[in-house]
Amino acid sequence: MKRTLIVIFLILIFFVIYFLQSNFFNWFNIAGIKPNLFIILALFIGLFLGRKYGLCFGIIYGFFLDALIGRNIGISSVMLGIIGLIGGYIDKNFSKDSRVMIMTMVMIATIIYEVALYVIQSIVLSYNIVEIGILIKTLVIEVIYNVIITVIIYPIIRKAGYFIEGTFKESNILTRYF
Repeated sequence: MKRTLIVIFLILIFFVIYFLQSNFFNWFNIAGIKPNLFIILALFIGLFLGRKYGLCFGIIYGFFLDALIGRNIGISSVMLGIIGLIGGYIDKNFSKDSRVMIMTMVMIATIIYEVALYVIQSIVLSYNIVEIGILIKTLVIEVIYNVIITVIIYPIIRKAGYFIEGTFKESNILTRYF
């Protein structure tokens, strides 16, 4: 029952973040660039729930995002799924309590997402080399924006993440030792 409520809560969080991205951050953008909170969400789901849930939620979030925004369906799904998967792999090797490590993870995830999205879209839409300057500008501003937002909301995410992690991984604790 708890797991079902948590999954419903994570789906509602997606819509809250979508509302923030589409409405609130239109007013608070830097040079027309908004933060990508979906990268942070997929990364934290991977960190606290593991690779399988990070991949699944990333794909689902990306599909809804592509369907709501109207871009090419599948590109964001794959990229957010990969970010969730990376979060699951990072979970075993790094501490979730270190703010510096979390900021580094968000920077790397944002760079991976934006560069891969640019490469995929340049293949599909055949961008010119001139747009690399736009990519670099977008990348720098979005990385800084995502890191600042992560620092601000990190205490909330950490508490919620440990609660969710305890709920989803509680049955596996004893099996490690016996």
